[in-house]
Amino acid sequence: MEANPTIDMRDGEELDLIKLYSVMRKIIPSLSGHPSVRQYPSGASNLTYLISYPDREIVLRRPPFGQKAASAHSMSREYRVLAGLNGLYKSAPKTIFYTDDESLLGSEFYLMEKVEGVLVKKEFPEGWKFNDADRYKFCQVIFDKLIELHLLDYEAAGLGNFGKPVGYARRQIMGWNRRYLASLTEDVPDFQDVRDWLESRIPNSISARSLVHGDFRIDNVMVDTKDPFNVVAVLDWEMAALGDPLMDLANALAYWFHDDDPNELRAMKNQPSDASGMMRRNEILEYYFSRTGFETTNWDFYEVYGYFRLAVISQQLYYRFVNKQTKDPRFAKYGKGASHLGRHCQMLINRVSI
Repeated sequence: MEANPTIDMRDGEELDLIKLYSVMRKIIPSLSGHPSVRQYPSGASNLTYLISYPDREIVLRRPPFGQKAASAHSMSREYRVLAGLNGLYKSAPKTIFYTDDESLLGSEFYLMEKVEGVLVKKEFPEGWKFNDADRYKFCQVIFDKLIELHLLDYEAAGLGNFGKPVGYARRQIMGWNRRYLASLTEDVPDFQDVRDWLESRIPNSISARSLVHGDFRIDNVMVDTKDPFNVVAVLDWEMAALGDPLMDLANALAYWFHDDDPNELRAMKNQPSDASGMMRRNEILEYYFSRTGFETTNWDFYEVYGYFRLAVISQQLYYRFVNKQTKDPRFAKYGKGASHLGRHCQMLINRVSI
């Protein structure tokens, strides 16, 4: 099994190889030989490429092609947080270089060292021979990394001014609502009732201020090729900020589908959270709060937020597909996914109101 397979660069997402080879030699003069370039297929937002030289492999990250939300897909944000976490959060990949000079490769980008490891996608590798106890332990290992991040001393990482934690919840709700409207298509509801409900219930205070990942899920966590209970890297930090850790937890649980969830929601499954032995959402909540000491009396708000945020992300990707800003066929079904997630939010709101 190839630990983290790559593919040929997707149609419409090719790097300019002539420019790339020249730029790489200027950035890292010690590089020798002629590299090959492949693309990592996972991820639905920023693009990730593997640049392989005879004696060194380097990963390049850049924003997607086409129209992008002004505050999304920030390479500088990813680079800064990873550089700050170096030495304090051992699962942060080591950075090499960042530039916002779009004349070099057509966009901002950054380089980081390749990490050897396995990304778990929709199913666990058969070779692991996991039983129910192994899968339960795996869940704990994964969420331990989120807990570690939320308890980290971000001041010690030089990230004390990495955004403004005060008002974070309001900025998140208003921002995601605004982005949803900006990406609407005729075949997807506007879910104004959900957006209004969220705006009316923004918490006045939060239980803690933490460095938040913004998109924490199993397929953004890389584990050791020989020890699946050892996390070697947490990836995709483009939405990292200082803010409410419970919103980060809600984001993660929005991806966490069970085998008894509605089929239309399970269609959005991108990780094996429904496998036998995996922790249930309520078990994760209990585990998280017992380890962090954080408190909330308002989880209904966070739960709806998490699902609606995922609806917005799905709709943004669908919008790009509809408007031919990407040819990635995965995004063709994301409009239906956004609709299902929005209706799920309506169901959760109705349940709270009863």
